[in-house]
Amino acid sequence: MGVAEDWQARLIARLGEGVVALNPRRAEWDASWRQSIDEPKFREQVEWELDGLERADVIAMWFAPETKAPITLLELGLFARSGKVVVGCPDGFWRKGNVEVVCARFGCTLAADWESFVAAVLAVGRNAIRL
Repeated sequence: MGVAEDWQARLIARLGEGVVALNPRRAEWDASWRQSIDEPKFREQVEWELDGLERADVIAMWFAPETKAPITLLELGLFARSGKVVVGCPDGFWRKGNVEVVCARFGCTLAADWESFVAAVLAVGRNAIRL
C-alpha cells in the first residue's frame, strides 16, 4: 500500500547466490484495480501470490511498526501451520501480541529485530523464499 519500505529487496540482497525469491511487489501493480475476484489482473496477482506461498520452502514475513500489513496478517493465518514461516515482528507493530501468539501456537520462527530475522531466514533454508 506504499507505506512500508521495500524490505523484500533488502532481504533478497542478504540471501546470496542460488536463492529463488518470489517477491509480490511489482512495478506493474495498478492501485486502481478493483479488489474483486471479477477484476482479472487483481485476481491474477492474488492467485500468483497464493501459489507462491504454497510452493515456497520458506515464507518470510516482516511486520514493520509503521504499517498495518493486513494481507501479511491474513497470509500468516493461512500458512502458520505449514512449518515454513519465518516472522520478524519488532516492538511497535500494532498487532505484535497477535503475531506472537500465532507464532507460539503453530511453531513459527519469530524474530524481534531485523538482523535476527535475516539470520533466521538464512538458517531455515535457502531453496525458495516467498517474501
